[in-house]
Amino acid sequence: MRIRDAIAAARDVGAGIVAFPELAVTGYPPEDLLLRRSFCEKSRSATAALASATNGIVAVVGFVDWTAGDPYNAAAVFAEGTWAGTYHKRRLPNYGVFDEERYFASGRKVPVFKAGDLTFGVSICEDIWFPGQPLTSMALGGAELCININASPYHRGRGEDRARMLATRAIDNRMAIAYVNAVGGQDELVFDGSSMALDAHGEVIANGPQFRDDLVILDVEFDEAAQSRLHDPRRRAALRHGDSLEEVEQVDLEIDLDLNSPKKPSRPKVIPLADEAEVWEALVLGTRDYLAKTGFEKAYIGLSGGIDSSVVAAVAVDALGPENVVGVSMPSRYSSDHSRSDALELAENLGIELLTIPIEPAHAAMLKMLAGPFADSESGLAEENLQSRQRGNILMSLANKFGALVLTTGNKSEMATGYATLYGDMAGGFAVLKDVPKTLTYAIASWRNAAAKGSLIPQNVIEKPASAELRPDQRDTDSLPPYEVLDPILEAYVEGDRTGPEIVALGFDEATVRSVIALVDRNEYKRRQSPPGVKITPRAFGRDRRLPIANRFTDW
Repeated sequence: MRIRDAIAAARDVGAGIVAFPELAVTGYPPEDLLLRRSFCEKSRSATAALASATNGIVAVVGFVDWTAGDPYNAAAVFAEGTWAGTYHKRRLPNYGVFDEERYFASGRKVPVFKAGDLTFGVSICEDIWFPGQPLTSMALGGAELCININASPYHRGRGEDRARMLATRAIDNRMAIAYVNAVGGQDELVFDGSSMALDAHGEVIANGPQFRDDLVILDVEFDEAAQSRLHDPRRRAALRHGDSLEEVEQVDLEIDLDLNSPKKPSRPKVIPLADEAEVWEALVLGTRDYLAKTGFEKAYIGLSGGIDSSVVAAVAVDALGPENVVGVSMPSRYSSDHSRSDALELAENLGIELLTIPIEPAHAAMLKMLAGPFADSESGLAEENLQSRQRGNILMSLANKFGALVLTTGNKSEMATGYATLYGDMAGGFAVLKDVPKTLTYAIASWRNAAAKGSLIPQNVIEKPASAELRPDQRDTDSLPPYEVLDPILEAYVEGDRTGPEIVALGFDEATVRSVIALVDRNEYKRRQSPPGVKITPRAFGRDRRLPIANRFTDW
């Protein structure tokens, strides 16, 4: 229905062509659903049903095609109420979060579509990230425009990478490019939109917003591109040698697009969000869509008065609304007065319900129950973690009782080093900060306060030393290096795959580096049991970084 409505909206404003993202019909990635023939066949039949909505317009729609016993990542091209042609994705990514070689067959032909005076090609996501095919064949086949449909996941800095790459492809092929990206969250992945159009000189002529659906209307000037091709001898040389022309299929869409209609008023280009704003919007969109798509409306969050739970609560309110977020304060014998008051102030600022459930009765009872087995041993981590597990039990019980989801509050620095309790603070359905380092957590908290023009997150939460408060006077720095030191080491090791000696050569203390690497390696088993969370870095745990748990390799 949303695709039909958008086709109608595009036609109403006078558009000749409307394009939708990669696998728009099914969502991306379908993963092992693609191994079910019934899923692939229903994707094709649902796509075919869109034909009747395309009278008077050309529509390009991403879907799963089922042909000759194999699924294809495909784009259907409709015109004047008919399914006129299909493009099958040529280049199948098989790195990072992508497993397309596991599922899809690769296309072989490059259809070039003619609609009146306009000739255009269609490609899908990875097809455009490489020089050469299939864009070279499109250009040699006469295409003046490439419509590239995408489900390109977000991570920090991705927008700049895309813009540079697209400018290079446009210039190399003397061809305008319409880059159409998905918007929304799917499990750990967030698709940030940021669609854009470039002319044949690689200049951005229009772009769409980040993290929000929009219908971007633009006119593309093709005369200048055609003239520039006349001054480029490479194309004629390639044609003389017949390069790749055997792959090109000419498809007449039997629709006459009026390229001489009056130009529509242009709108200002969208200014990209600042880094912290971009990360915040990714977390909000990922959280909102995860709950909506898994059938949950309400979230429970353990509020400790610390930075992580405060940021998670603020993200949840932006994603779900304050009426759908419940904070739970669970003080223990070690909880400070400021932790309780900070949690209360946060809840009041956010306008959310706050439950207070002290864990002391359960803590005392558990210590008594374990007194025999624990006798003649010093109190330590096991006793500390009892408190975290009791809190996890309370949160899961509340969520279970009221049909809600628990949002966990651990950040990437903690997940990396194992500074988290299995079946305790790791218990829940979605880990909002799973891929957000601690230092970045502080940065986005300060940004959100500035955006709110006040201390939405209490300033004391941002300024006080981080502590789990599981023993008297505990500080995170008792167990970990300062986060300003820890996070760059983690980035080098986890995201950069640097060796220990290479990280030391960057200027870090060797003993500290050895300790951090040992923590990361030792705690893979914990990360395997953590809930999914929003990916915002190039190398997130789980989908991107995959290591065996039983692993003794060291590069020291």
